Amino acid sequence: MNTPTPPRHVAVIMDGNGRWARARGLDRSQGHVEGVNTVRRITEAASEAGVEFLTLYTFSTENWNRPKAEVDALMHLIVIAIERETPDLIKNNVRLAMIGDTSRLPDEAYRRLMKCIADTSHCTGLTLTLALSYSSRWEIREACRRFALDVAEGRRKPSDMATDADFEAYLATAGMPDPDLLIRTGGDHRISNYLLWQIAYAEIVVTDTYWPDFSKEDFLKAIADYSGRERRFGLTSDQVAAATPSD
Repeated sequence: MNTPTPPRHVAVIMDGNGRWARARGLDRSQGHVEGVNTVRRITEAASEAGVEFLTLYTFSTENWNRPKAEVDALMHLIVIAIERETPDLIKNNVRLAMIGDTSRLPDEAYRRLMKCIADTSHCTGLTLTLALSYSSRWEIREACRRFALDVAEGRRKPSDMATDADFEAYLATAGMPDPDLLIRTGGDHRISNYLLWQIAYAEIVVTDTYWPDFSKEDFLKAIADYSGRERRFGLTSDQVAAATPSD
């Protein structure tokens, strides 16, 4: 029997921080603080499981519409948490990356996050990507704008947009494989404007567990669930079986 292989790329919608806090009579900010601890243990679990890319939906463009006090607290927490974790990321050979409309980030937050990214740039293990000030519609719109600009300035021709790969080169995730597995915590069954192009054939696991309570065991269970699924990519089961080498 073939040994199950872990997903190469796992994307996560980290949902339920506020509901976790409310259920305990706490301020929503406490849920976000506890969620940072979950990021640490899931990053460790992904690295140990052999996952190459872990992409976390950290802050959406829609989140800018939340109360200013909560947004300010989130920005502060994200920066402080990443700076605190950077030495351990380096120790564990984890490279940090960021995708999203970073022009909307406060200047100081952006500068400090970019320093953490630079400090881990030499790492060759797991790539931990923060989707920060990110939405998929923004990303796709921006990709179209950038290609149109290249055409207008004579660097490309319209006929150069001939394949999926041609378009993917303009996405924020250029150079990364598409997610094999999408995990959503918190129980909601929606994508929330996250990696819409990239998850076209991703396997999806939804759990009712709020993000602060999501454990390594929960993550490994999702990996095991993924490993037991047949990924057909539009083919039939017979075609997949015929193309799969056996021991």
